[in-house]
Amino acid sequence: SAHQLAEYAESEDPLEASIGVAAINSLLAVEPEDSVDLNAAEVLTEKGHGRKVALVGHFPFIERLKSLAKNLWVLELNPKDGDLPAQAAPEIIPQADLVAITAMTLINKTFQGLIELCRPDARVILIGPSAPLSPTLYDYGIDILSGTIVTDPEAALMGIGQGISLHQLRQAGVIRYVTMEKGS
Repeated sequence: SAHQLAEYAESEDPLEASIGVAAINSLLAVEPEDSVDLNAAEVLTEKGHGRKVALVGHFPFIERLKSLAKNLWVLELNPKDGDLPAQAAPEIIPQADLVAITAMTLINKTFQGLIELCRPDARVILIGPSAPLSPTLYDYGIDILSGTIVTDPEAALMGIGQGISLHQLRQAGVIRYVTMEKGS
């Protein structure tokens, strides 16, 4: 059952943990009035303008964000050109006004340690297609959730099986990028 699969989220095995987080996401009912159609790139562009931003995870919108942020640090387990290694998080995250954390940290078990590095006055965003859209995460230091909702599960499964990208799934109307904000 989905509830049994959700227990895999606790697993140290990345594949099992991915299945567990996906199962949790499938069980969440997001009320339409709780979210807006807005993707993480737009949220970070708006909230990060002129601010010091730490981005945990390498995302395709980095170049656009670099031109708007006062400072942009990208922390990555497998750093690309211009990224910092994930081990730099204790030095970088406390400097940031805005911290965007990939939801993959829930899977690789680094989420709690990263949240603990955030300043109390920093805005914290959990982003990515695997981000659980649950207000419960506000109790753990998250201010904004930015993820996806599958609107056509059958078409999504077919598309994923054919290797279609997330962007293509969105263009086909199979998923929506949504954002939820604490207190709104």
